[in-house]
Amino acid sequence: MDLMRAVIIGAEGTPYHDGLFFFDLYLPDDFPNVPPEVCFHNPCSSSKLNPNFGPRGSLCLSLLNTWGGRKNERWRPRVSTILQVLVSIQGLVLMAEPFFNMSSVYVRGSESGKIMSRSYNEDAFIDSLWTMIHVIRRPLKNFEDFVVGHFFIEAHEILRACKAYRKGAQVGSLVKSEVHNVDHEVHKSWPEDFTNSLRCPMKKLADEFARIGAMDC
Repeated sequence: MDLMRAVIIGAEGTPYHDGLFFFDLYLPDDFPNVPPEVCFHNPCSSSKLNPNFGPRGSLCLSLLNTWGGRKNERWRPRVSTILQVLVSIQGLVLMAEPFFNMSSVYVRGSESGKIMSRSYNEDAFIDSLWTMIHVIRRPLKNFEDFVVGHFFIEAHEILRACKAYRKGAQVGSLVKSEVHNVDHEVHKSWPEDFTNSLRCPMKKLADEFARIGAMDC
């Protein structure tokens, strides 16, 4: 087997929670001496979804030798595994504060860093919603039932989060229907823009949920 397809569910506490993210992996002839090649199915083609996603589905990750890193963070022949790659994507790419993967100018924990990170999370969440819409409308082959089953379970939770974020909760703060880890000292950046941008994908996503029977119209 030299071709694989994997789906990663966005984790709670991140702007990607409950989203489905598909990756194709190609194992070269000299694998496992070299890392697999990974391509992300990005229907948004947007840099706002995550700074580690590049043009045409490319992925910047030290374990894939497509990004800088210390020796122990890079691919280790006959030691590193496909599982490590997928876990790294979920934990180090689809993370709580992806903004800091992109910028070394802003210090994590600083006031300006918090504001910029929160703004980036808002954009990432909106793009994550558009990704959900695309995945429901055009599910990849052999994942059709999985997609419907996933959103049948998570539809109400996703829309509950949207409503909470429109009211001012920080993106990624809704965990198990409750708001957690809210930094009350950080004010929302451009809240009206975020609210307006959230309205359209939220409505379209609700329509898609209704269409697949995940919720009442």
